[in-house]
Parts: sequence; C-alpha cells; structure tokens
Amino acid sequence: MKNLTPTSIATGLIAGVTAAALSLSANAQSSLAIVLYAASALPILIAGLGWGNMSALIAIVAAGVTASMLVSSHFALLIVIITLVPAGWLSHLANLARPASELGGPEGALAWYPLSNILAHLAVMVTLGMIAVGAIVGYDDAMAAKLVDIVIETLKAQEPLYNPDAAAVAQLKSVFALALPLVQGALWVFLLFAAYYIATFIVRVSGKGLRPREDMPSTLRMHRNAIFLFLAGLVLAFLGGVPAIIGALVCGTFGAGFVLAGFASLHFRTRGKPWRLFALWLAYLSVLLFTIPIFAILVLGLMDTRRTIALTPAGPAEKNDQNDGT
Repeated sequence: MKNLTPTSIATGLIAGVTAAALSLSANAQSSLAIVLYAASALPILIAGLGWGNMSALIAIVAAGVTASMLVSSHFALLIVIITLVPAGWLSHLANLARPASELGGPEGALAWYPLSNILAHLAVMVTLGMIAVGAIVGYDDAMAAKLVDIVIETLKAQEPLYNPDAAAVAQLKSVFALALPLVQGALWVFLLFAAYYIATFIVRVSGKGLRPREDMPSTLRMHRNAIFLFLAGLVLAFLGGVPAIIGALVCGTFGAGFVLAGFASLHFRTRGKPWRLFALWLAYLSVLLFTIPIFAILVLGLMDTRRTIALTPAGPAEKNDQNDGT
C-alpha cells in the first residue's frame, strides 16, 4: 500500500471534487446522464490505482461531501453507493499482490489479484449497490407499473388515437418490472468496467500504475463460482415479487460479466485467423443491432471460466509496498 503523502491527499481531494462535478453534470445533461454518472468513477479509480487506497478513500469522502453540499445528502448517498464505492473497491483489488512463491510460483516475482476475481467482485458490488438504491427509492412491482403508466400517458398525449389493450399493458408492466433492473445492472457493469479499463491505461501511461499491463483476451474471464450465482438469479427471477426483481438484477450484473468474458474469449480464439477482423466486426455489430446474438456471447463466457494470475518481477521495495490479498 502506498504511504499517505501531501500529493496523494491533494490527488484524492481533486478526484473527489471532479467525481462530484461529473455526477452533477449528469443531472443537467439527461441524454448523457448514465455515461456521466459512470464517468464519475474514473477519477476515483485513477486516484486509487495511482496513489493508493487512502487517496481513493479521500476522493470518495470528498465527492460525497461535495455532492451533499451542492445537491442533497440523498443524492450524495446514491452516487456513493452505486458508483464511488465500487470504483474504490476495484482500485483496491487491482493493487493487491503477494509473493508468487506462496502460490507455487517462481521466487522473486509478484502475483497480482486475478482479473477474473476483480470482474466477479464488480458484479457483486453493482448488485449490492442496486439493491440498496432500490430499497431507498422503494422500487417494486407497483413502482414499475406506475412508470409504465407514465410512459403510456405521455404517448397518449402525443398521439390521441393510441389506446393499448389492457391485457397488453398488464403484460408490459410485468415484463418491465424485471427488465429494468436486468438492463440497468448489466449496463452499469459494462460502464464501470470500461471506466476501470480507461483508468488502468491512464495510470500506466503516466507511470503511476502498480499493476502490470494484462493481455485481456487471455485473462478476462469470470470466476467459475460466479456461474452458481448467475443460476441462482435465474431461479429467483421466476419466484415473483421482490425476489424476482433481485433475481433479474443478478442475471443482469453477472450476465454482463460473462458477456465481457465471452467477447474476450472470442478475441483470444480468433487470434492469428485471417478472418478475425470480419468475425469480430460481425459479432459486435450483431449484438448492437439484435438481441439474440448476445446470448451466444454469454454462452461463450459461461463455457470459458478460468483464473489467470499476472506475474511481475519484484524488487525489495516492491515486496514491501504491495498488499497481500490474492
């Protein structure tokens, strides 16, 4: 763990204020709101990956205090739970390392916390954060039905002849209650992982990063035990009520992790193939335009679970600075 210094404190404070500003900007730019909210994780990740855990903690506190002063404590609590704490935890995990010899590896090397475990932790953190936010706002079947009613009334105001069938509306409400947490959970995992990827690139280019550069096509997989959580989510989704909402959320967050792993596996499997570029373009384009192809990527991620550990040479100073946590 890096020692707390005036530089790391200042970095944490600046990162926190920047994160709060990005979250506030999301309120003003509704079209880019979700992207700006996710982008608020980037300063926290950079502070944690480059300057250590205490810098990330200072950034989280500073962001929370700033958001509370400028908006409300309720708004600050939401962004801390759903964005800032997961970002700080990811940076902590990414900086964990231990002597490789403790895991049966070579002497004089450091073994870094596996990327598969980091991705699984991200899915868990987003799930817990979304559950907490859902409890705070009181999300349930009734609230989902009200949201559908609002959308329908808006459409009726724009098109007076629009008069949907009552049975169709009831079915839409039941589907929407599960679809919203599923899609939001999946999208949040995608966006926070993208923020993590960008942050690791920034700190590595700046020379502040501790973790070595990883070959994501070969290392980005989900932990094998995550399959059981994903299956548990599927079971819960059929129970109805709040358990079904939580199950849909789990399917979304962990499913997103397996989709990321599936794309990484696809990149790895097509290496050296003359048709690689065409296959990758076709895969990404199909997922963007249609829904069904994403299930093929999901299955690919479910079929290829492994735990790859990155190793780097360790000098005397590095051995004393790293956290022990793989």
